[in-house]
Amino acid sequence: MSHGSDPVVSVVIPCHNYARYLPEAVSSVVAQTFRAWELVIVDDGSTDDTVKVAEELIARHPDRVIRLLRQANAGVSAARNTGIEAAAGRYILPLDADDVIAPTMLEKTVAVLDENPGIAIASTDVFTFTDDDLPPQAMPLPAYSRELLLQRLIMFYCSLYRREAWQAVGGYDENMRAGEDWDFWVGCVEHGFDAHHIHEPLFGARNKDTGLHLEAAENDLAIRARIVANHPDLFKPVTRGWAHAVLSQDAEACLRDENVPDDILTRAAEMDQFLSAVMALQRTTRVQYYHIRRLEQALAARGDSPAPSAASALSAPSVPSAPDDEPAPTVSSV
Repeated sequence: MSHGSDPVVSVVIPCHNYARYLPEAVSSVVAQTFRAWELVIVDDGSTDDTVKVAEELIARHPDRVIRLLRQANAGVSAARNTGIEAAAGRYILPLDADDVIAPTMLEKTVAVLDENPGIAIASTDVFTFTDDDLPPQAMPLPAYSRELLLQRLIMFYCSLYRREAWQAVGGYDENMRAGEDWDFWVGCVEHGFDAHHIHEPLFGARNKDTGLHLEAAENDLAIRARIVANHPDLFKPVTRGWAHAVLSQDAEACLRDENVPDDILTRAAEMDQFLSAVMALQRTTRVQYYHIRRLEQALAARGDSPAPSAASALSAPSVPSAPDDEPAPTVSSV
């Protein structure tokens, strides 16, 4: 490795009953143009064949540093903390077992941290993909802003950061079932760590009908209350009082709009509008894509010769290709 014997980056993949997705996530790491990495897979008490699949992947790549850790089911925060604690890299990249990274993800984010000692976190735009053949869709995110991060989640969990940020924050809050990544980034703000956003879709998030991201959207105000309580010095007294009431009194009553501080309610409304717009765009794209596919199939059945697939016009900007000696990760289905 060009950076010495120790890995520069530790990619940590928690996995709970996602054996069917794990090979695709691992393949996306193996395909990286940046080579000085290790991969730590944490089996979080899975009841499927996660362990078997992980061991097969390790055997398939004997020239790579890929390790498997096992623990009783404790949730994604605990699994990430376990993996990071055992990791050797000075930079950490969390990656969920059902997601992927583009081949140049590590190369470009490592360059940001290497070249900017004052930057602790490198985030990127995202492309979303599904288990069917719908083309991936790019989702641009705003430039990093400390103030904006306190209002809404502007960085996905899969961002590269310095190990000392995790140490200073104390890791991911293992009491949070959802929103733990936002809470972690706010903790980084609290400890003075700065971030830089790369305006390129280098992280691929699988768009499913289930998952913790949906739970987070449905419980946004409660998650905000927990974040405020965890980082009280960053918020106004009235907001701290509301968060304390949510967590210690009648949460249902405290979460009614008339009882929510204006700043929290406004921020929650902005987040809801953002998520609604994203979901509407994805639904519209899906309908258009399949309509075009049906038209192309009808033309083909008639013996006509349509131009190259019009459905490709709906796809996201192409994800950078893998190096010649590695297969590029797919972003549709395992």
